[in-house]
Amino acid sequence: MPPTRGRPIAIKLLILLIVPLTSLVGLWAFAATLTGGDGLRLLEINDLVTNLADPSEQINVELQNERLASVEFLTTKRGTAQLARQRAQTDKAVADFRKLAADQQAISSGMAVQLRALYDRLDALPAIRRQVDGGNPAPLNVIDGYSQITDASFRMYDAMILMPDMTLYRQARAVTMLGEAKDLLSRERSIIAVVLDRGKATTLERREFTGMVATRRLLYTQALSHLDSELRGPYEQLVSSPAYREFMRAEDAIMGQATTNGLPATAATWPVDASNLWTAVDRNQRQAVREITQRVTPTAVNVLIKIGVAGGVGLLAVLASILLSLRFRGRLVRELAGLRDAATELAEVRLVALVKRLRTNVGAPTPDELPPLEVKTDTSEVLDIVQAFNNVQATAVTAALSQARLRHGVSQVFVNLARRNQTLLHRQLLQLDSMERGAEEPETLGDLFKLDHLTTRMRRHAESLIILSDQAPGRGWRNPVPIHDVLRAAVAEVEEYPRVEVLQPPPVSLVGSAVTDVAHLMAELIENATLFSPPQTRVDLRTTITPHGVTVEVEDRGLGLTRVELDELNTRLAEMPEFDLAQSDQLGLFVVARLAARNGIKVTLDVSPYGGLTALVSLPADLLADQPVPA
Repeated sequence: MPPTRGRPIAIKLLILLIVPLTSLVGLWAFAATLTGGDGLRLLEINDLVTNLADPSEQINVELQNERLASVEFLTTKRGTAQLARQRAQTDKAVADFRKLAADQQAISSGMAVQLRALYDRLDALPAIRRQVDGGNPAPLNVIDGYSQITDASFRMYDAMILMPDMTLYRQARAVTMLGEAKDLLSRERSIIAVVLDRGKATTLERREFTGMVATRRLLYTQALSHLDSELRGPYEQLVSSPAYREFMRAEDAIMGQATTNGLPATAATWPVDASNLWTAVDRNQRQAVREITQRVTPTAVNVLIKIGVAGGVGLLAVLASILLSLRFRGRLVRELAGLRDAATELAEVRLVALVKRLRTNVGAPTPDELPPLEVKTDTSEVLDIVQAFNNVQATAVTAALSQARLRHGVSQVFVNLARRNQTLLHRQLLQLDSMERGAEEPETLGDLFKLDHLTTRMRRHAESLIILSDQAPGRGWRNPVPIHDVLRAAVAEVEEYPRVEVLQPPPVSLVGSAVTDVAHLMAELIENATLFSPPQTRVDLRTTITPHGVTVEVEDRGLGLTRVELDELNTRLAEMPEFDLAQSDQLGLFVVARLAARNGIKVTLDVSPYGGLTALVSLPADLLADQPVPA
């Protein structure tokens, strides 16, 4: 059973290269996706700023104005028309925001949560307005209601400004903190309006105001420490301006006021100071938001350019690695394929031709007959294998030449011994022939006939040695011989010749040069038929004329052989195998195969109708002296 063919080395090399190449491609894709995702996220943030941050910032501005207007309405009961106009502006800002926010699909989960929270706070705006219109709520409750809405918008900003660029993130976070400080300033203005109307501040109002002032100042300090010089400049000028200092004195006065004490004389300027500071803060805040928004797109483009360059170089490196790997694989596969072809030619062509030639000529092969293997390669290991194959070729040639010379020597020994025995046997046959003619007693004549038959068989065995040595027997005929005489001569060389019945053959003759070989071939087959069949059975010889010559059937009544054994024997008879000394028990098979191949005769073994074997010997027409006419 032939060994199972494994995977080609080209497939194994491809599998070997796929692992590192896949890892390299995966790393490149991961890096490109990670960095490119940052750039795309910045562009998405720019879109969110346009469609969410800016509209929500406008809501904050309008809510801050509405908060101040609502508190003034509660304290003075005046400004109804102004409050209505402000509410209309707020509603318009809220409607624009909801319309733009509804079109945003690619937002993060955290952003979606904060957006829903802002929606919930905006839905509470009508309730706050109803408190202002219908009752007498505490001003701090109204201020806190509006503040909750603005706080929700700032939490949405925090979820929005999670930028991959840390520098830009710090600047955006600082601007958001300034926005929260601006909203605290708006809340302080509302409380100042309440305090001015009442003429004093309650303990709760002073505590709330103190917390607002502390938080606003802390946010300013932290935000300004994170801003770069370009964004920090306007705020530093504002902090050092007289308006900011006047407002801080107003804050300190309110925080330090006792509950029973009245307001200082400077309290009349507090609304003006707050309004002036509010105008400057609002201007700075708008400018800072605009500058931060303008920085997002260039930063995103810069990131994308970097990933484009780095990704392009990485992609070129990946492609170069793939091409080099495939080129290496292809070159190695070609080298190994060349080595395989050279080795196959050596094993199936060169050595086979040499062994075939050594059967007839035991001379040493020439360099042209067996040139060394040559494989085009630059790989040292392949060169070593080529050298190893050349060494194997030299060793194999030496062994084949030695075996051929040994077989030739054995053949010569066979021929010499056979020739000597043939000469002695020929002289013995002549002597027996002379004695047979001179003998008169029947018993003596019978014994001489037995000796004559025994000597004939010995002569056939000697001729078998000559035939196995690819030599021709010494005896031969020049004139054609009838096929009937050839078959009887073959039967005469068999020990059990009385059991053989030669049925009347057609009137055809064999050419003289083929008589000896055909007689010897038939004798071997007849002897096998008598040896492998019971002694009481007979062996029949039938001759039939065919369109291509004459067929002789040797049929016995023995035990027969299995189909596998028959196929093996027929293969040997058809291919004329090399004589193997280890199979000397099948000497007759080798002799029949040699004689059949020498004369173009086809010998086939088949099952006999009687249970034994039938040997079919097809003699071609060119061995016949006269062309037979089929019946």
